[in-house]
Amino acid sequence: MSDKISILIVEDDMIIAANISLQLSNLGYDVTGIESRGEDAINHAKENHPDIILMDINLKGKIDGIETAKSIQKFFDIPLIYLTANTDEASFQKAKETHPYAFISKPFNKLNLERTIALVVDKIKEENKNPKNSISVVETLEDRIFIRNQNKLIKVMLDEILYIEAERNYCNIITTNQNFMIVSPLTSFCEKMVSKDFLRVHRSFVVNIKKLDAVGDAHLEIKRKVIPVSKLYRENLMMALRKV
Repeated sequence: MSDKISILIVEDDMIIAANISLQLSNLGYDVTGIESRGEDAINHAKENHPDIILMDINLKGKIDGIETAKSIQKFFDIPLIYLTANTDEASFQKAKETHPYAFISKPFNKLNLERTIALVVDKIKEENKNPKNSISVVETLEDRIFIRNQNKLIKVMLDEILYIEAERNYCNIITTNQNFMIVSPLTSFCEKMVSKDFLRVHRSFVVNIKKLDAVGDAHLEIKRKVIPVSKLYRENLMMALRKV
């Protein structure tokens, strides 16, 4: 992730969406796009993986903002801020299930938007300083890595790793038996990997190509996990598959 926070706006009132986009750009944020339909927002999140999503709860399409958020969360853990003019208890409780970072009630002013996003950004930075588990990789060999967890060194064989997912400045290593959260940006971790079986397919994902179950036009599957494939990496993926 770059130092510039990227934000996706999901709002079906294009006047409101354009106004928010302008304000965010003026505040120095990178707006990855504006989507008015839940289905388009899901695809956008898969392809661009924004740092924050501003989500209108009451989208007018086939799925509302809450259902859209739930679908995105099946793939990514992206901080969520809800935009809502509906403050009834039932909607609030339903939205809470997606664990949003904040709510912004409509109509809102520039200062309210600015302060809410600033607080969320501070929270994200604090989480980055204190990852869920303070674990690090201490050595990478040809067929294994050693992960330091508190006072122990844990051996992880590379052929047990299914994929690695970036979560800001740390990585989630998914294996056949358990997961490890390590303090390292994905790019830095990949530089230590000497195995040719691991291939980057998205800015947020590196996969073990020997573990692939299915490959589609813009995604692949490993153990029922759907992983997006960016256009930037697709050619390398297809070349690697021909060599397997």
